[in-house]
Amino acid sequence: MGRSPHLTTIASLALVSAVALGACSATDAAPPAEEPVTVEEIAGTEIQRLTLSESAADRLDIQTATVASAGDGMVVSSAAVIIDPEGIYWVYTSPEPFVYIREEIRPVHEAGGEAFFEVGPAIGTAVVTVGVPELYGAEFGIGK
Repeated sequence: MGRSPHLTTIASLALVSAVALGACSATDAAPPAEEPVTVEEIAGTEIQRLTLSESAADRLDIQTATVASAGDGMVVSSAAVIIDPEGIYWVYTSPEPFVYIREEIRPVHEAGGEAFFEVGPAIGTAVVTVGVPELYGAEFGIGK
């Protein structure tokens, strides 16, 4: 006497269920995904500290250059500058790897692909030159 097709189907379903449940056990669960950006308020300011994961910084191809001296003031690439809806000029400084903080610069005069200013980050400070709009979007939740 042969096996009932119904029993074969039940046995197959039991095997598939056991395999599926085993794959979902707590010990075999995939680690939680790393957050691409962490946004923290800086006490006493409206500025936030952005910390990118290394993989997010790589995907965005974040690049920096340093603030240079220019006569009585300072200069950065115009690519480092973002202007908010109120007309205020900002750059993102990078005080440590994968950390970015928006800082106002003023007054600003742009010429030849450079932004000249008198008040802002000190000479030698690293500022972001590639990935600025993405950092601004992450800080303000644009694109979520």
